Amino acid sequence: MFQLNRHESEFLVELAKKAVAEYLESGRVVNTPKDTPNMLLRKSGVFVTLNKQQQGKVELRGCIGYPTPSTQLAQAVIECAISSATQDFRFAPLTSQELENTLFEVSVLTPPTLINAPNPKQIPSEIKVGKDGLIIERGMNKGLLLPQVPAKYNWDEEEFLCQCCLKAGLSPDTWLMKGTKVYKFSCIIIKEDEPNGSVTITDMRAEP
Repeated sequence: MFQLNRHESEFLVELAKKAVAEYLESGRVVNTPKDTPNMLLRKSGVFVTLNKQQQGKVELRGCIGYPTPSTQLAQAVIECAISSATQDFRFAPLTSQELENTLFEVSVLTPPTLINAPNPKQIPSEIKVGKDGLIIERGMNKGLLLPQVPAKYNWDEEEFLCQCCLKAGLSPDTWLMKGTKVYKFSCIIIKEDEPNGSVTITDMRAEP
């Protein structure tokens, strides 16, 4: 099982912050640091989430990632951090002035596994809210929601599936249709408690 110690986890968050700061300042994409721990040179899926903290409120500011282990983790964090700051179509590009109020969060994903249920109505029983993330795929449509999303909104398994369908641009009941693929995954979440503050590490794989 993929494991990260505190040094490796904090390294990823700092790398994401440095990548965004440098890109916003100069337009340059930083290289993978020479002192990158070997564990972070392994390929892994990852998402980088940016949240804006202002007046006690935390709001999403960008979230982009790679669902599958196609790129070395450190390099993927650099690319996803920059994309989250500048290419999330839901938001205007982040500015350097916003960095002091931005919380960085890195989610390191396990490889997605296809849920093989004889009857689609059995799919919810294969999902654990608070542990699993979901990917819904049908034709060219694909949607992903991280494990922390349903926990934040208190969704049950069926609502989680419906919302993931909507994320994919599909009707909410598409997960029940023949030919729809439903994948699940889990992750290690590394997030700042305050901008430029300490980080909290949560291994969702160990959640009940």
